[in-house]
Amino acid sequence: MEGFYTLPKITSAEQVVEKSRFIAIAVPLKSLSEIGIAMHEIRENYPNARHYVYAYRLYDGFIEKSSDDGEPQGTGGRPIMELLQHRNVWNVLVVVVRYFGGVLLGTGGLSRAYVGTARLVIIESELKKIARYYVKALCIPYEWFEPLKYQFDQHNWKTNNEEFTEIVKLLVMVPDQDNELFERFMDDFTRKQVPYEDRGTIWG
Repeated sequence: MEGFYTLPKITSAEQVVEKSRFIAIAVPLKSLSEIGIAMHEIRENYPNARHYVYAYRLYDGFIEKSSDDGEPQGTGGRPIMELLQHRNVWNVLVVVVRYFGGVLLGTGGLSRAYVGTARLVIIESELKKIARYYVKALCIPYEWFEPLKYQFDQHNWKTNNEEFTEIVKLLVMVPDQDNELFERFMDDFTRKQVPYEDRGTIWG
């Protein structure tokens, strides 16, 4: 599982297209219950707009939904959703608010305006990568501690929760794609002299 991208904070941007004002707001999400709250706040912050077009994706359950909110079908929510899908962005709600300026844009013009505004808040350089890690619990004899710490650093396998007693106990965070490599490495490098056990997975 390769992971996904998300936004670390609420982001907004706007542009004017043929006298219509388009405002994009991107909101990080953790659950479905947050969507109604976010939509209510956006409607309060941007009252009396003609349309509140949106799309959201939640990784937990692979939930996706979009709405054109009265615009011609497929001209608003779907282009925003396709942008999120193309950039593998999850756990985010993107709302594009439109204040109508009196000029009809046509279906093609609407799609370009909505997705173009959404792009202003889904900026690749500001997206945060979320990856799955396998958590390995190790009990390390002291003679193996320094050699293993060096090897973990070389592989970019992060360690934490170090506990020094008669042996060293610690956790190693192994990226999803390195899980089999880690197990082969431990068996070969330590000749199975250092026990470890799986403690499940985390996202981070």
